[in-house]
Amino acid sequence: MPVLDRQHMPRQDPEKRRKNFEEVALGYSGEQAKKEASRCIQCKKPACIAGCPVEINIPAFIKCIDEDDMEGAVKELKSMNALPAICGRVCPQESQCEAVCVLGKKGEPVAIGRLERYTADWELGTKPIPEEKPEPTGKRVAVVGSGPASLTTAAELAKLGHSVTIFEALHKAGGVLVYGIPEFRLPKSIVLNEVKYVERLGVSIQYNSVVGKLDTLDELLEEFNAVFLGTGAGLPRFMDIDGENLSGVYSANEFLTRVNLMKAYQFPDYDTPIKRGQRVVVVGGGNVAMDSARCAVRLGAEEVTIIYRRGEEEMPARNEEIENAKEEGIKFKILSNPTRILGDESNWVKHIECLNMELCEPDESGRCRPEPKLGTEHLIDVDVVVIAIGTSPNPLIPMTSKGLKTTKWGTIVADENGITSKNGVFAGGDVVTGSATVISAMGAGKIAAKAINNFLNN
Repeated sequence: MPVLDRQHMPRQDPEKRRKNFEEVALGYSGEQAKKEASRCIQCKKPACIAGCPVEINIPAFIKCIDEDDMEGAVKELKSMNALPAICGRVCPQESQCEAVCVLGKKGEPVAIGRLERYTADWELGTKPIPEEKPEPTGKRVAVVGSGPASLTTAAELAKLGHSVTIFEALHKAGGVLVYGIPEFRLPKSIVLNEVKYVERLGVSIQYNSVVGKLDTLDELLEEFNAVFLGTGAGLPRFMDIDGENLSGVYSANEFLTRVNLMKAYQFPDYDTPIKRGQRVVVVGGGNVAMDSARCAVRLGAEEVTIIYRRGEEEMPARNEEIENAKEEGIKFKILSNPTRILGDESNWVKHIECLNMELCEPDESGRCRPEPKLGTEHLIDVDVVVIAIGTSPNPLIPMTSKGLKTTKWGTIVADENGITSKNGVFAGGDVVTGSATVISAMGAGKIAAKAINNFLNN
């Protein structure tokens, strides 16, 4: 009879973690990991594998943990996933692999993500397991961007013997993993370590290389046999209301970049230019909104409020992140929508005006459609506003490339294999789908890598 209750993972106390950027979830001990691994019943037809976008053989790596074969667990994980320590921390397992775990029908599913994190962290604490180097094929591939889709594509192609060069616009690799996700959810050292793993596979990275300015796509195609575009969706969206240009109003993209990449999280050691508001409002209901609000708390805000136009059940953020935010004292003002932002005589934000909403029939997304309740306008005192309502791809590469089709939303048109309208050019991740999850981007990267390999061999 399987144990239905899973092992609890310890976390920092909310009162303590409100004042630091250290990781909130503390990870399993060896004893906890073994107990949790013993809950897996090793299904003959494991649905969890189909629930994983990168198709990890989940029962196999968990069995290795249960049998104290940690090196085997690492090899099993890395045969399908180049970024296990990252995925073990930020993947929405509750809606993917764990959602279809058989144990979840009568109790709690196996904590697959936490075991993945434990396995990857075990390797971090030991000497890296050497990789087998394939015979070089002589084919060269350029990968643009170094986020999760690009790192995955690069790793998969390197394992096949192709020469891969990543072109990264910033001075650090990782894309949204380093500029978008805060230290308390995904430490920079974890990302750096997994980038180094990709480099050990033979991938080279050229930093401060903005494709579309230094080199066009056509110029890359003269040098490389194929190009993969994994440039993500880094262009922020705004609400198009009055006052969005006031001082103290940030896009979540800018706010999180200043906190994460420009090291405001190491305040006061780094004097990063960022407004540390006492009354902060974050507009949006996704993980990015939760990250922004939780960063504002850690930067010293006395009161942080999330404003979301739908109900809490409709919030796209992970339940775990909503719970963490509430524990840290963040207020939720649901069924509310900003109508304008007001400033003082120096053009610094002072108030945000909101309108109450009510939910009506579901819209095309399947979520209940919010409608304004007229006459409910009201002002909220505030000195920082962060707008976290989504992003779209940067248009630079499509603007400087002939024959690369895009949609009306600015995403690149690609088929189910990542093949674009331009010969030899492939794309995957947020630049094709719009903002999605890390693991979805990685799944797209794996699929594109197969298509690129087929292209190079034909």
